[in-house]
Amino acid sequence: MNNKSIIRNLVSRALLVKRLTPEIENMINHELAEQGYITDPDYEALEYLMKAIDQGKVSQVS
Repeated sequence: MNNKSIIRNLVSRALLVKRLTPEIENMINHELAEQGYITDPDYEALEYLMKAIDQGKVSQVS
C-alpha cells in the first residue's frame, strides 16, 4: 500500500507547480466523494494548500 494518500499526492502536485488547476481540484473532490471521509493528514494537507492559496504562493486557475 502506498504511504501517501491520493489526496496528499494531488496536493503535493499543486504545490509543486504552484497552481491549483480545475483538473487537480476535480480529482481531489472525486477522491473525497469516493472515500466518504477525510483523514486527519489529508485534512491538514488541504488546509495547507488553502493557506498557500490565500498567501499567494499557489494560484488557483480556472
